[in-house]
Amino acid sequence: MSGHSVYPQHYLRRMGYFYLVILWSIWCGLHSMLISLTVTDWLRKRFPDGFRFYRIAYNLFALVTVVPVLRYAASLRTDPVIVWGGPWRPVPVLLGLGALFFFIAGSRRYDSLQFFGIRQLKGENARSGLASDGRLDTGGILSIVRHPWYSAGILLVWIRPMDMAAILSNLVICGYFMIGAWLEERKLRQRFGRQYVAYQQRVSMFFPFKWARRKILQKD
Repeated sequence: MSGHSVYPQHYLRRMGYFYLVILWSIWCGLHSMLISLTVTDWLRKRFPDGFRFYRIAYNLFALVTVVPVLRYAASLRTDPVIVWGGPWRPVPVLLGLGALFFFIAGSRRYDSLQFFGIRQLKGENARSGLASDGRLDTGGILSIVRHPWYSAGILLVWIRPMDMAAILSNLVICGYFMIGAWLEERKLRQRFGRQYVAYQQRVSMFFPFKWARRKILQKD
């Protein structure tokens, strides 16, 4: 009898995890689609005067629609599977410091007004890249990694103690960051061509592996 009473609960929890992954995938896929070149080019042509509101509307829509997903993830909360204790206690601190470094360093190179949609709202021209002057910016942190804000996000989601729902959520979110970076780079390759391809070959996407390798080879 006890086996019959336990099995449905485990089954329902597994189904809950499945639905959670589906919800996150839908949210990520929808927002990747809405920022894709196909959609944004169509909207720009269809609504040339109103397109300046698109970025801020996109950000607000992303914020509102993520709330029910987060609430559903919270409803599946159980005891943590991963706890950063004992010898692992420094890990979340290091991850947090790394995320803070990437975010602050990225803020020094990106056009934050464009990212949040304020520049477009003011009627100023949006740019394919987030550099403040509209050119391909490869200075500062962008000489070490190509997407420091995504790097910050990837590190940040792993800081907390994690149950299975959090682990699954983090995996989908990190996948979303990768897709977002790929979509952004497709736009940048169209704008800057071979210059951006050469930049991709020289600089790592999220973490400074190529930069570190160059530094090691220089010492040798």
